[in-house]
Parts: sequence; C-alpha cells; structure tokens
Amino acid sequence: MRLLMLGGTEFVGRAVVEAALGLGWDVTVFHRGRHAPPAGVRSLHGDRTAADGLAALAEGEWDVVVDTWSAAPSAVRDTARLLKDRVRRYVYVSSCSVYAWPQPAGHDEAGPVVEGASPDAGQTDYARDKRGGELAVLDAFGEERALLVRAGLILGPYENIGRLPWWLTRAARGGPVLAPGPRDLPLQYIDVRDLAEWALGAVQGGASGAYNLVSPSGHATTGTLLDACARVTGGRAELRWTEPEVILAAGVEPWTQLPGWVPPDSELHDMMHGADVSKAVRDGLRCRPVSETVADTWSWLQDIGGSAPRRPDRPDVGLDPAVEEKILRG
Repeated sequence: MRLLMLGGTEFVGRAVVEAALGLGWDVTVFHRGRHAPPAGVRSLHGDRTAADGLAALAEGEWDVVVDTWSAAPSAVRDTARLLKDRVRRYVYVSSCSVYAWPQPAGHDEAGPVVEGASPDAGQTDYARDKRGGELAVLDAFGEERALLVRAGLILGPYENIGRLPWWLTRAARGGPVLAPGPRDLPLQYIDVRDLAEWALGAVQGGASGAYNLVSPSGHATTGTLLDACARVTGGRAELRWTEPEVILAAGVEPWTQLPGWVPPDSELHDMMHGADVSKAVRDGLRCRPVSETVADTWSWLQDIGGSAPRRPDRPDVGLDPAVEEKILRG
C-alpha cells in the first residue's frame, strides 16, 4: 500500500507513519520541514496555508491519504480536490467535537452535528473547523471513499497537547496529588497507536463513513489512569481523592486544569466520555491497557529529557501548584 501522510512528524501523524512502516507500506510524508519524520519515508515539503503550498503534491498517486488538519477547512478542501483523481481513499482524523451540544451518553455516529460548518471556511472554532474538514473530504471523495475518524481524548507517546505528560510530571514530583473523584469514573480515550493501527486496518478492510474512535466504556477509569501514573513514576505520589463538588467550588476548570477529567453526571461527561464505539469495535478496534499507554508515554518523556513538545495553537493545561495546595488543605 502507498500512503500519503499529510503531516507525519508529530503525535497522530507520526504514529500513523510508524504503523504504516511497520506494515511494510510505502510512505510519503508531506510536511513543512519543521520536524524530522521517521526514517524510511519519502519527504515532500509544503505549507498548506501558503500560496502554491501544495505544489509538491501536483504529481504522484497513492492508495490512501491520511489527514489530521484542524484549522481552516479550506485547506482540506484544496488538498482533497487536488488529490481526488490520484488517491483511492481519504482518511480524515476528525473529532467527537463535531457533534452538536449536548449529546446523551451512548451517542453514536448518527447524532446531529454542529451547524454552520463549511468546507470553504477559514479558521473559526475547533468543532466547526473539524466538521468543515469532514465536509471537504466528502465533497471531493464521496462517502464510499472517505473514512472519518471521530477521535476523542488522544493519549500516548509523542503527545503534544500536554494532558498525560502533565499528570506524569505531577506524579513524578511526588507528595500529595489532587486526584479528581470519583476514582471509578469511566474514562474514554484512544491510545494514538491504537488509532493509527485501527485506521490503517479499516482502510484495508474497506471501511468508510464516520466512526467514533475511543476506548469502550469500562476500559479505563480516572483511578486506573492516575494509579498507573503514580506507579510508573516511582510511587512518590500520594493520590488524594477529592469530591467533584469541592473541586468545582474552588473554580477549577474541568478538562483543562485537571487534564481529561470532567465531573460525573454532567453534559460534558456524557459528551466526552460517553460515546458508543460499537461500530469501531465491530470493525476491529482493539485498545491496549491503560498501564501500557502510561508506561510508554513516561518512557518517551524520559527519553526526550522530561519536557513534552507543545502545540502553540492549543491552550495550556494543568493546575497551578498553589491552587492544588489550597484545595488539599481544605
């Protein structure tokens, strides 16, 4: 199989490239040249936001293109139109954020999506940008040649958002750690390597259309995630499980200040950790244990000196130590 990866040097794109190389695929990576792609690929350089930025893609044929773009949908539109007669399948890594707010727990791919998205739009907000990207792919390739991967929380090695790296760094610092309860709260996420392997396998199997892609409910909880963080970093962290009401009363912002956590019995939890993924499971989704995701991410962090890369277009995550101490003191 011949893969064209748009990006391919960081996080999701890099995981896809490594998975494809592991399958023996021929891989071409189109990127801006800011980071080195994995060894064994052909590199093409260009900037999708610049005039003539797609010139390097004017020639060539591939079996599949994978795209993770999350800014202006018009960039996806231009790329998809350019490639529609020279690529068989288009995989777009989208987001569960494309669903209209709120969605009930158990929502599947038939749920309503955000309004106002357009494939011709410039950058607006994350949800409409991702939905606009979906529409751009569908317009050029049609549903039978398009695979829309609606991922939720993505964790694992190479993470450049900062969520799991923040928890690992905090656990490594040791001492009392504010652990947002309840510890058995269901947590849905996808290891970036499981995402990559599923997407490539789904292409080989002829899958098309939209798929929710996170772990099944019950695969992990806040407790299993944070216990793994404490254990893999040396056991110096003392998890202090704290009621959600206490955390919210202190003004802590769910999802960002305590990365990935949202209060139970809330619309946000139903939306972010309540997706029905039976379609993806039916079509081959397998999720590695949370302990493996945590351990491999910690190993990667140590290998790069302990400081994870951060995307400049995403907000900072994590809780100020002074705020954490104040809450723990009560």
